[in-house]
Amino acid sequence: MNAEALTPPRPADADALIADMGARARAAAKRLAVATTAEKAAALHAGAAQLRAQAAAILDANARDMEAGQAGGLTAAMLDRLRLDEDRLSAIADAVDAVAALPDPVGREIDRAVRPNGMELSRVRVPLGVVGIIYESRPNVTADAAALGLMSGNAVILRGGSEAVHSNRAIHAALSAGLAASGLPADAVQLVPTQDRAAVGALLRAQGLIDIIIPRGGKGLVARVQDEARVPVLAHLDGINHLYIDGAADPAKALPLAVNAKMRRTGICGATETILIDRAYPAPLAIVDALIAAGCEVRGDKDVAALSPHVGPASAGDWDSEYLDAIVSIALIDGLAGALAHIDAHSSRHTDAIVTEDKSAAERFLSEVDSAIVMHNASTQFADGGEFGLGAEIGIATGRLHARGPVALEGLTTYKWLVRGNGQTRP
Repeated sequence: MNAEALTPPRPADADALIADMGARARAAAKRLAVATTAEKAAALHAGAAQLRAQAAAILDANARDMEAGQAGGLTAAMLDRLRLDEDRLSAIADAVDAVAALPDPVGREIDRAVRPNGMELSRVRVPLGVVGIIYESRPNVTADAAALGLMSGNAVILRGGSEAVHSNRAIHAALSAGLAASGLPADAVQLVPTQDRAAVGALLRAQGLIDIIIPRGGKGLVARVQDEARVPVLAHLDGINHLYIDGAADPAKALPLAVNAKMRRTGICGATETILIDRAYPAPLAIVDALIAAGCEVRGDKDVAALSPHVGPASAGDWDSEYLDAIVSIALIDGLAGALAHIDAHSSRHTDAIVTEDKSAAERFLSEVDSAIVMHNASTQFADGGEFGLGAEIGIATGRLHARGPVALEGLTTYKWLVRGNGQTRP
């Protein structure tokens, strides 16, 4: 490919670029909508095989991104999101294969009824059409989004962040090779070839070409998408996730859950950012000490700060912060009611969890916390489509419309009504 072909379009060309990509995606979506499960699975297996075959090129591209990220001052958590190695790339390919093995939602009957006049009504799942996905940092999203879009019968247009530009292009090239080998249209998965922000604006204005936009990234990205979009948005907001340790919690469960929920991977959206501890819980200092020993900075309210000289004071903004780093805010709370009030005031409605052996407290928490994912005696790090048995995920939807929680195959479909009559006329 010559240098001219690699030159990103000028900002003035952004609308024309997206219009062309959208038109090609729309044509591909029509083919995908009627593709068989076997055809889609074969394309995904071919894509996974290409990811493995082109591993050296992908890892080399990722090394370039990592070098640029380190030079650009990306945080340790952002670099962790960006980094690929042989194991992570193998897991990405395995996830693509796993999506191919999932039940195909397209054409699945949701329900059926027969009206008194004999008309038969049914609702069946159909693809959304063309899905635009705007994301930052994580190159695995390129493969996850492509796989889920394809298996659910949708064409996808991907616009990754500049941090992972070389990784995204290498992964997309491998997946495109798989599509070409399978016989399905290569335009089913397209990657915007420029990092110019004008292309994002053009995506958001592409009414009639793009059916839904899914943003995955920080507050700034999501806010821009929600402010500017003229097409529907399935929002993946920040993960200000809470772990509440009830007075009836078992310390043998609470301590490892707290450390895992915060520290397993600090840069993912399922990481706990605030820990609330009931004043009746017998061992709050042990939790604080364990987190500090694990390398976590602890910021606490005045009561937590009084437990240890190694705890820094929490500011008002800490309770509304998604750190995505080895930092946690901790507060002592007056029982379940206090925890529910704090979560209601500060949660981003992503994932919140309770640790308790009191079944009634657990059921009240599960019932009253208004988040996409609510857990009992489990780490918030399980907030992931793969861990829910959904295969890969596009993101965790925190709104109320269309889909909520991990958005996987079913979340990328809508439905249509089928009416079968025998000459009925309406009186």
